[in-house]
Amino acid sequence: MEIVTMGKVSVPARIENLADLYDVQKERVSPDQVRAIDVPDALVDTGATLLSLPRRFIDQLGLNRQRTHRARTAAGILSFGIYDAVRLTVRERTCLTEVAEVPDDCPVIIGQTPLEVLDFVVDPKGQKLIGNPDHGGEQMIDLF
Repeated sequence: MEIVTMGKVSVPARIENLADLYDVQKERVSPDQVRAIDVPDALVDTGATLLSLPRRFIDQLGLNRQRTHRARTAAGILSFGIYDAVRLTVRERTCLTEVAEVPDDCPVIIGQTPLEVLDFVVDPKGQKLIGNPDHGGEQMIDLF
C-alpha cells in the first residue's frame, strides 16, 4: 500500500481592485493606476468559503468594508469584515469575489467559492491545484 503525505497547496495569484478596473473601462484612470497585488503563495483551503486577505493587503488595494459577517473558525465563532469585490486571477483564469478580512499574520486564502468559479480542484495526492477533470481540465461554469 502506498503512503500519501497530505500537505498544503499554494499557488501564485493576482488580486486587483475591481472598482479601479471599472474606472479604466470608463477611461477615468489609466491601467497603470489599478491597485493590485501579486501573491506568490496564496493558500488554497477548501474548508474556507471566500477569498481572505490580511488587513495590510486590503489597505494596499484600497478596499472598503461593506458589512460584518460571523464565521466559524478554529478559535470559535468570530466576526469578520467583508470588503469590496476584487478580480482574482490564478493561472490565467479570473473570477470576481468579495474579500473577507483575516489578521495580518494569516496568509492569503483562496476558499471554495472562488475555486468553483475558477473551476479548479485540489489534487491531494499531487498536492497541487488542477483544472476540474469533470470538465476536461478546461474552465467551465454550470448554468443549471
